[in-house]
Amino acid sequence: MTLATVPLKLAVFDCDGTLVDGQGAVVKAMHEAFAASGLSAPDAGQVRRIVGLSLPQAVMRLAPMADAEQVRLTVAEYKAAYRAARASGELSEPLFDGIPEVLDALAAAGWTMGVATGKSLRGLTHCLAGHGLSGHFVTLQTADHHPSKPHPAMLEAALAEAFAEPEQAVMIGDTAFDMAMAVSAGVRAVGVAWGYHGAAELIGAGAAYVAETPQDLLEYLIDG
Repeated sequence: MTLATVPLKLAVFDCDGTLVDGQGAVVKAMHEAFAASGLSAPDAGQVRRIVGLSLPQAVMRLAPMADAEQVRLTVAEYKAAYRAARASGELSEPLFDGIPEVLDALAAAGWTMGVATGKSLRGLTHCLAGHGLSGHFVTLQTADHHPSKPHPAMLEAALAEAFAEPEQAVMIGDTAFDMAMAVSAGVRAVGVAWGYHGAAELIGAGAAYVAETPQDLLEYLIDG
């Protein structure tokens, strides 16, 4: 079989809650942002629920009574808090155990890979570079260039950049936003159970499968 006839397989990953555990950094920055803008801080559980959304949508869900100026200020303060944590070396976004091995194995098996995330492009590139993962991904889609999940724009752009059709791709994520985005784009949705939304919620949002561990995910993708 020549390279030209090898079927393309595209795996698009969410970042926070799927590749890395960024919840601590997100909760800390959100609490600082809410305090700076004079809003009552949400609890950590509420913040984890909105990981994956673009910042304005996340703030509006956490503070539905806030006006447009309060939302704008809170978003700006969140970005400032996140940048400060990164600059000081306090930003913690550890990889989930087993993720590097999954990416290496998929690459060896001929998969093309990308990321679709609620992070900014700056934040995503810094995160991936810090973990030595940048070379794995041919397409990076972020919240600063697209509507928030679950709108399918990020995933549609990833398909276009990778020259893939929806039926050749899977979207891998930990939230119902990821699953709904995949369904809207006509892409198979695969949930992971180590993130921020439960398995039942992922299935309810359209997941064809929910992996319990990274090894489970790898076996599903390679053998399924």
